[in-house]
Amino acid sequence: MIPIIGFSLIVQVACAVHCVRGGRNQLWLTVIILFSLPGCFAYFLFEILPGLTARREVRTAQGAVVRKLDPERELRAAREALETADTAANRIALADRLADLERWAEAVPEYEAGIAKAPGAQQGARMRLAAAAFEAGDTAKARAVLEALPETSSGVEAGRAQLLLARVLEDQGETARALALYRELDDRLPGAEPQCRQAALLMRLGRKDEARTLLEEVEWRVKRLSRHERGQQLEMYDWAERTLAELRGS
Repeated sequence: MIPIIGFSLIVQVACAVHCVRGGRNQLWLTVIILFSLPGCFAYFLFEILPGLTARREVRTAQGAVVRKLDPERELRAAREALETADTAANRIALADRLADLERWAEAVPEYEAGIAKAPGAQQGARMRLAAAAFEAGDTAKARAVLEALPETSSGVEAGRAQLLLARVLEDQGETARALALYRELDDRLPGAEPQCRQAALLMRLGRKDEARTLLEEVEWRVKRLSRHERGQQLEMYDWAERTLAELRGS
């Protein structure tokens, strides 16, 4: 009984402090004090929870849970929107949802249809079309789209396009040009993806000493990334760490 009373007091004090500091309606203090845990629960439900759900990180977490439980929910919504209005934006949104599910071959024609409806610059949509084509195994289409991209003032966008083109060239066997592009991107993109991909290609070509030098640079760069930045490409950085350890041990 005593532990429950103690817990109730702690919760009441916490809610009361939150109420006072947050400038909430002082009637909540009466509810918290008179009704103990039920009053605190009501305060949480009506005063704290709405604020939590408005926060971006909470919404992101909720969205991740929903996608895990029902991965095709957003795809269905995109199809319904397209049935209502066959616009360029809705076609591209449907393609994006298919790409999210890694249904690359289905995403490609939807991107193409959306771009055809609005043939302006659309740098982002064309980049995503190239990426979907590459992932679907159509490197010829990916290369054609990338080489026809309009110029952009964004250095990061241009760098991303060149990085994907380097991957396409590597896949098509043009390793010398791919390596040159990876080198050009060394300091133009955040993180260390160009160095990792360059090192992987050098390893494939049997140039282990050069790969080791690059991976040591990757090691230095990764230590200076935030946890969030590392988490975005954790699998790649784990590969770099393992490969460097193997090269040092050989």
